[in-house]
Amino acid sequence: MGVNNSTNRAMSNSDDEAPSVLRPSSPLNGEDLPGIVEYLIRSGQFHFISQSGGDSDSGDNSSDGSEFVTMPSCVPQVNKNPDVTNIEKNDIHTTILQSSGRLAMKRWRHYMSPTMPNMLSMNQLGLNPGQQLSHGDKCVLHSRFLPNFMERKASYNHKAFCGKYSEDGNVFMTACQDTRIRVYNTENDMKLMKSIGARDVGWSVLDTAFSPDGRFAAYSSWSDCIHLCSIHGESDIHESLHIDPGEHSFCIFSLMFSSDNQEILGGANDGHIYVYDTELRKRTLKIHAHDDDVNTVRFANDSSHILYSGGDDGLCKVWDRRTLREQNPAPVGVMAGHSDGITFIDSKGDSRYFISNCKDQTLKLWDVRRFSDSTTVSETKRIVSSMRWDYRWERAPKKRIKRVKGDTSVMTYTGHCILHTLIRCRFSPSHNTGQRYIYSGCATGCVVVYDVLTGQQVCKLDGHSSCVRDVDWHPYKNILMSTSWDGSIGQWIYMDRNVLNGEAGEMMFDTPKPPLPRDRMRRGSFRVSQVKQPKSFEEPKQDKAKGLFD
Repeated sequence: MGVNNSTNRAMSNSDDEAPSVLRPSSPLNGEDLPGIVEYLIRSGQFHFISQSGGDSDSGDNSSDGSEFVTMPSCVPQVNKNPDVTNIEKNDIHTTILQSSGRLAMKRWRHYMSPTMPNMLSMNQLGLNPGQQLSHGDKCVLHSRFLPNFMERKASYNHKAFCGKYSEDGNVFMTACQDTRIRVYNTENDMKLMKSIGARDVGWSVLDTAFSPDGRFAAYSSWSDCIHLCSIHGESDIHESLHIDPGEHSFCIFSLMFSSDNQEILGGANDGHIYVYDTELRKRTLKIHAHDDDVNTVRFANDSSHILYSGGDDGLCKVWDRRTLREQNPAPVGVMAGHSDGITFIDSKGDSRYFISNCKDQTLKLWDVRRFSDSTTVSETKRIVSSMRWDYRWERAPKKRIKRVKGDTSVMTYTGHCILHTLIRCRFSPSHNTGQRYIYSGCATGCVVVYDVLTGQQVCKLDGHSSCVRDVDWHPYKNILMSTSWDGSIGQWIYMDRNVLNGEAGEMMFDTPKPPLPRDRMRRGSFRVSQVKQPKSFEEPKQDKAKGLFD
């Protein structure tokens, strides 16, 4: 993080590492006290006590407003003209165009615009060469119905930290600062299936992970254990998997299962990557990966051979699981170009591309075939070590390094705020978008969606009153979930601008009017009532990538 290399190491940890701020061994002086007080207020450790307040044990309890929440003084800097030089030369440009259907759109231009009625008409007339809608065609149609309206699905009395779909999308799991892990059935309108009391929690549950078979969930906190619990069935399995780090104060910040359910990968505050074997019930690997906290780890694809890591040293590293040795933990390659600590990494799933969110207020796309040289790595370390701001409570510096010399990233995306906590970012699903988009949480309470190829903001979904820490898109539906520090879980769906919610949440239409004279005939047999737009409603901006197939 921004102050990792300052002399006061005790103040260097992220918000997720809150317990270390008040560690007894930390040397404090009068100058530290105002910052600590401000941190306690912003982080929610300072509460206004309500007589009727209390910790929530149910996913349906609504927040009583007792937790003090503030919005950051942050105005994201949006680059209106992103540099697309590198990405247009990269293979991902053609790959995304093809997978999202935009490459095939050229054939539509010979006949008509690629709207849903026109596509169906083409099929019926036999003008579609495939005689059916291709995967790309479906992705084009889905892109016209991006989520834009939020419905609050759950409210808690404490900050919500994690929100994640299972691989099939049938289950959604949340983790809250009240030490409850809640499991919802998404096939039954987010009905609460199970509420699990997390064990050995320090500060909060910081990360969760579904097993690929959907039977188990793992979670981590300030503890020397990873905890494993069952999701379905009457049996209530809840085990502690001991990591044995040898550190007095230890935390796993990031978790992920291998594709065969056998291993759990973790990144920790001691700069190490850990691998735990769930069959042998022991830690099988501990490698020194970064000079500072390892905030995020990810497997590159389903083979689980290649993995990525990102740390507070500002570097992203690529590792080969088959050649990892504790005695000589050498990465396959290093990606340098960020100027501050990495908060999250997400893989495209093809072992070639991944994205990284960073405290330098940027999100970058990387190609693992383009590693950074030693000069760029050294320059990145120098820049990160010179940072003297703390992203937990301070504003992002106005004067920031625009580009690290030798930056090997394929594309840089700006327009969201990374403050207070390890905010997540992800690729949109392959099934319904062709991974055309990248989306991220934001400290301003928004979800920001970017077009991968143009770098432009496609939409900015504003619906929360505090930082959105986690975001997850349903693997098969155009539904996006946002998890916020305001204690709410938001479900974003598409709603046509002409169809608005009434007070009870139903769609409201006026009674059809008699036909107008022919010379005054308007399209459609009825009008939609005009109602004031809800604050959370925001129509997606015009497709910035439209010119790619016009």
